[in-house]
Amino acid sequence: MDKWHELEDTQPTIARVLQNSLIRDRLAHAYVFEGGRGTGKRAAATLLAKAFFCEAVKGADPCLVCRECRRAESGNHPDMHVIRPEGASIKVDQIRGLKKEFSMRGMESQKKVYVVEEADKMSASAANSLLKFLEEPDGEALAVLLTGNSYQMLPTILSRAQVMTFSPLSPERVTRALAEAGFQEKEAALAARLTSDLSEAEKLFEEDWISQAREKVIQLIDDQIRRPAEAFITLHEKVIPFFNERETVQTALDLMMLWYRDVLRMQVGQSEAIVYIDQEETLAKQAFQLSQGKLGNNLQAVMDAKRRVHANVSPQLLMEQLLLRLQEG
Repeated sequence: MDKWHELEDTQPTIARVLQNSLIRDRLAHAYVFEGGRGTGKRAAATLLAKAFFCEAVKGADPCLVCRECRRAESGNHPDMHVIRPEGASIKVDQIRGLKKEFSMRGMESQKKVYVVEEADKMSASAANSLLKFLEEPDGEALAVLLTGNSYQMLPTILSRAQVMTFSPLSPERVTRALAEAGFQEKEAALAARLTSDLSEAEKLFEEDWISQAREKVIQLIDDQIRRPAEAFITLHEKVIPFFNERETVQTALDLMMLWYRDVLRMQVGQSEAIVYIDQEETLAKQAFQLSQGKLGNNLQAVMDAKRRVHANVSPQLLMEQLLLRLQEG
């Protein structure tokens, strides 16, 4: 994302507020960008940083060619710092290290930016340390905290920042845009339910990833229902090697959730709303085989697994435990 008009397409209110603040030189010292996965929070934070640092800003748009813009875009700007969770949380030492960096003079100017990704995962001590930092901003400092779960953050942090809520794109809009870009509709419909950000959705098609992911999840669920003795073989030989990181495991769980919801839709006569649009016959068979109680248990099992994805449990163990629970049902 290089210009504010790109953000206006999906987040018009946020784009307008940030542009006006830049033009009037009235940026808040801290923002919380809250919203679901793929709503453009990270791209907006980078665009805001580029406009903040830019040596030749045009209205509110960064010029994109000056040294400041290029370094902010590449992630190598000496006065821009990004904090991400180490393991399951953001530790207090990470915030202390950030404060130490900010106690020094800027490398090029007095402007400094720090971005905290998944800010809701700060430990209690890290959150309290950051709170003191927000209460006493040093120089021309700009903080952007990204979160999908602002309710898990300290209310005192939220009260000291300007909270901006990113709205999700409708799945229909993303599906239509992907189809217009030449992607197959059956996979476009699925990708649109995994992320509401068009650029992230397009990345799912790289190296045929979404097609392979879809195929492996469908096979695992089919084996679990029809050939339970083979399901663990499928899990270990096809699913785990492919979904081998926490983020991809989360996607696998999302794909499973969408499948079970489609089965439920078939049971209640809503076939026009299914996401796996080319699997209507298989979904209909499973709708006949599975009771609503069983489907409810399966959905709950997947939801419980989703809550544990970023906990201190290996992705392999997580998927093994989920499959056992689905089979016990």
